[in-house]
Amino acid sequence: MRIKVAEPDALSDGGRLIVKVKEMELGLFKVNGVYYAWRNVCPHAAAPVCAGPIRGTKLPSAVYAYEYGMEDQVLRCPWHGWEFDLVSGRHLAAGSNAKLRGFPVETDEEGIYVRVGDQ
Repeated sequence: MRIKVAEPDALSDGGRLIVKVKEMELGLFKVNGVYYAWRNVCPHAAAPVCAGPIRGTKLPSAVYAYEYGMEDQVLRCPWHGWEFDLVSGRHLAAGSNAKLRGFPVETDEEGIYVRVGDQ
């Protein structure tokens, strides 16, 4: 089912909207011109993950290098700090298989839509 969640100009790049679709909260994000929709539930402790800060993170690097990257592409859970890639939904901790639940997003000249119930 395709459900309109926002007007076409509702999000600028790096923006976020929390929307309700079929009794479920979703976070709608725009990253580098592409839209992503993630269920607003952290897989760790069911926190409202989509309300967390969007920033970068420390990247794997040589000892004492402390390389920082992925600016504006990492969602940090507000409860326990788990970090998720906004593009893939993957938890960024090494060895973790946790992932946010995603939904397909479509756009046209009349709006931004999320597909639910198709999976």
